[in-house]
Amino acid sequence: MNQPLWQPDPQQVESANITAFMRRIGKSGGPRLADYAALYQWSLDHPADFWTAVWDFCGVIGNRGQRTLENAGQMPGARWFPDARLNYAANLLRRNDTDTAIVFWGENQIKSRISFRELHDEVSRLAQALRAAGIKPGDRIAGYMPNLPGTVIAMLAATSIGAVWSSCSPDFGVQGVVDRFGQIAPRILIAADGYFYNRHTIDNLPRLRDIMAQLPTVEKLVIVPYASGTPDIKDLPRAINVHDFMAPFKPAPIRFEQLPFDHPLFIMFSSGTTGVPKCIVHGAGGTLLQHLKEHVLHTDIKRGDRLFYFTTCGWMMWNWLVSELAAGATLLLYDGSPFIAKGTVLWDYAAQEKMTVFGTSAKYIDALAKLGLAPRETHDLSALRAMLSTGSPLIPESFDYVYRNIKAKLQLASISGGTDIISCFALGCPVLPVWRGELQCRGLGMKVEVWNEDGKPVRGEKGELVCTAPFPSMPVGFWNDPDGAKYRAAYFERYPGIWHHGDYVELTAHDGLMIFGRSDAVLNPGGVRIGTAEIYRQVEQLDEVVESLAIGQDWPPQQPNDVRVVLFVRLREGLVLDAALTDRIKKQIRDNTTPRHVPAQVVQVADIPRTKSGKIVELAVRNVVHGLPVKNVEALANPEALDQFRNRTELRN
Repeated sequence: MNQPLWQPDPQQVESANITAFMRRIGKSGGPRLADYAALYQWSLDHPADFWTAVWDFCGVIGNRGQRTLENAGQMPGARWFPDARLNYAANLLRRNDTDTAIVFWGENQIKSRISFRELHDEVSRLAQALRAAGIKPGDRIAGYMPNLPGTVIAMLAATSIGAVWSSCSPDFGVQGVVDRFGQIAPRILIAADGYFYNRHTIDNLPRLRDIMAQLPTVEKLVIVPYASGTPDIKDLPRAINVHDFMAPFKPAPIRFEQLPFDHPLFIMFSSGTTGVPKCIVHGAGGTLLQHLKEHVLHTDIKRGDRLFYFTTCGWMMWNWLVSELAAGATLLLYDGSPFIAKGTVLWDYAAQEKMTVFGTSAKYIDALAKLGLAPRETHDLSALRAMLSTGSPLIPESFDYVYRNIKAKLQLASISGGTDIISCFALGCPVLPVWRGELQCRGLGMKVEVWNEDGKPVRGEKGELVCTAPFPSMPVGFWNDPDGAKYRAAYFERYPGIWHHGDYVELTAHDGLMIFGRSDAVLNPGGVRIGTAEIYRQVEQLDEVVESLAIGQDWPPQQPNDVRVVLFVRLREGLVLDAALTDRIKKQIRDNTTPRHVPAQVVQVADIPRTKSGKIVELAVRNVVHGLPVKNVEALANPEALDQFRNRTELRN
């Protein structure tokens, strides 16, 4: 395609935060930077100057000290702002006025909003209650919560003290919660009594009883009423209603602990589909600075913006979303199914609340297309200026759908990073064009390259995503990994001293990025590497196919020296895979890719297994097909779906 799908007009470029940022660099003794490419290169060549400029431009509350970067040549081992003192919560609570801080929709049955002042006061009261319970810096507080304002309040109260916050969504089963929180020994567990999904009420109190029996370090279980106004908690051990917990305390100025830049802020968990989840520790300063860069410079967030991301509290996008408060804008939270009201509920929300930035997953956009929805024809989206997508690669046809059926004058930013860095390696930029199928740019300060199998940087061909220089949001470590061995093995084993992320990508002629799936799920028939996203892109264009999953099956099974591609498809309700549809699927793939991409077998299944954050799990399916164990099915949203892949007769021929 010779023309971009969207490009900013001169007024948008002029008013963008990133334009003001470049001008400030020039006025403060730095170079005069003409465009994003020049700014990006400067951020790599002068990392200490760049991150200091981000701190100052974004108005970080805290003392940054004199030194910016220590041990710059070590990864891991580099230290950012080693003399700094700050508090993450203080930066998110910088506003204390009557404007709306948070709007909440619990499906379309519960709606609420709170002001910045009310948010400050509730955080103050809960922080006092936690201090009275003996919580101190470094203690862990866990949240088993829906995406409620109360979850934001709990996290801010914990982090104002310097406690470490960790959360997972209430759809996790008992073992999934214990596998995560059991490793980090929380002193307080904050949990909702239940939640709503697809207009059904799910009671979590029985689960909490079992969870508490396996978390002996929890001294107090704080129950947040949500599914019920007055939950019956008398049989729950060490339980107290959050209103009773906070009742003795009145709003007062919050005592924000001033802590080192690398003080632990969040413990995030890997998906856990290959074993017990890894506990990834992120520091307060690195998380804050990276998120401010991404919100203020890459997403162009200003006061008055109203930012939404469809996420649960078990996905890093929740942490990313909440940090937007530090940019002074309004959070739009949603909990529940995105497909009630015939799939329009999130667009009802966007129209009614004048949403300016809509964040979601690539799978959601694909589902909208399959439903045949055209929000631009049914909803007032005049306030919407940007749409963000992550979770899996956004295929080129989904770009077409957004511009045709959602809004033509819209910045569509496909973004990609992960829990490992609690942020992005590649994302959007308000002063760059949007090209079909591409992430707009590599993130400022992120020395991202694509390496081939010889470990050489390449452009215009597929390879491994690596980052060759330190950045502030690298984990400060893994929990219970005192010598750092697990941490180094996770990211630095393949290329010593280089961050290997595990994405299979290509750097484009526009200096954007295309992502073809996870490296560990790359297919290798006949020694040719194929990204699974290349297959999904083609097969899911067929109207009959709702979604798909591809694996490499060892073949022949007795003497596996090669693999063949096997494609599983979930079809529209009522349809059955026959020879004609199988031929159409194979032809679609062959005509638009290569013969190597064409599956040897196409198999119909009723459901595709996925993680809680919606990512399909090729490796788990591959293990099932080969008779190997899946080590942690609790990490899956629908573990029962794995049963369909066992002992399939189609896979014996």
